[in-house]
Amino acid sequence: MALVAAVVVTPGVIVLARKTGALDKPNSRKVHKKPVPRIGGLGIYISFMISMAAVMASGDIAEDVMFQLEGLMLSGTLIVILGLIDDYTDLPAKVKLVGQIIAACVLVIGFDVRIDFINNPIVDGEYIYLEMLAIPVAVFWVVGLTNTVNLIDGLDGLAAGVATIAAITIFLVALEQNILLVAVLTAALAGSAIGFLFYNFNPARIFMGDSGSMFLGFMLAGISIIGAVKSAALVALIVPILALGLPILDTTFAIIRRYRGGVPIFKPDKGHLHHRLLDLGFTQRQAVLLMYIISALLGLSAIVLTEVSNVIAVAIVCTVLLAVFLGAKKLGIFRMKTSSPQTH
Repeated sequence: MALVAAVVVTPGVIVLARKTGALDKPNSRKVHKKPVPRIGGLGIYISFMISMAAVMASGDIAEDVMFQLEGLMLSGTLIVILGLIDDYTDLPAKVKLVGQIIAACVLVIGFDVRIDFINNPIVDGEYIYLEMLAIPVAVFWVVGLTNTVNLIDGLDGLAAGVATIAAITIFLVALEQNILLVAVLTAALAGSAIGFLFYNFNPARIFMGDSGSMFLGFMLAGISIIGAVKSAALVALIVPILALGLPILDTTFAIIRRYRGGVPIFKPDKGHLHHRLLDLGFTQRQAVLLMYIISALLGLSAIVLTEVSNVIAVAIVCTVLLAVFLGAKKLGIFRMKTSSPQTH
């Protein structure tokens, strides 16, 4: 339902963007040659909400589940509004961060979507209680994932595709663990992103903008918290970390690179993975497809984690991190760049 809704709604969003001036105009830093609408996140949001409205209208939902759904929908709406304002006015980074924190607090504090305890991966049967850290950890988690997806939105179809792969990964794990709420939410999110990809894959007819990338990251963060609460398992948090490993690591490397280069952490640069791939001669499509493959492999490793012992799980995570670190070093991602072709 979400996929079909996205396919139907997005052309209307394109028209709306053109009429209201929500266009990403070309300049010397960007690769597209003509103005492209950039509020595509509105189409993703509407299609997701349509599917959620259908779920809620079914009437066969427990009261606590309905409360969590309402929290996700309300806070998700706030993050989309923030993104739309940014798409039209280019908000300062600090203002945008404050808005993200407010939306996260609405979800975490207002609707109690947080993790109070998780199982101890070392000692079976024991739990780790977060106590006073429960709220700040949850807010940090939501804001952090919101920004990682936002920052990877640098090529046509990249953020939508990576978010889709992450959503499908969490969906499969949720099905295996019989956490049906999380399965339904991630299915709807993946459908919305796939439907949007019909118009966003290179050459893109519309960009998702901050309204889309922040919404996808925010929802994945909130849904994964619900999954962790339902299972009380630490692996429920490791799965989205690996599934979103590409944008998370790319963001981490950007922070390290900017710190070492003596530039502000929030200052954009041209050293992200997709920039490096373009420098190596990859086309936009080739770079995006390669990053899809990397994300899919990370997602597959996340699924495997749920089926193995803790020792093997640690070995898998360490192997993945080592491989990523060596690959990043080989591409020179830890070094600041002086020039590079820029993306949208």
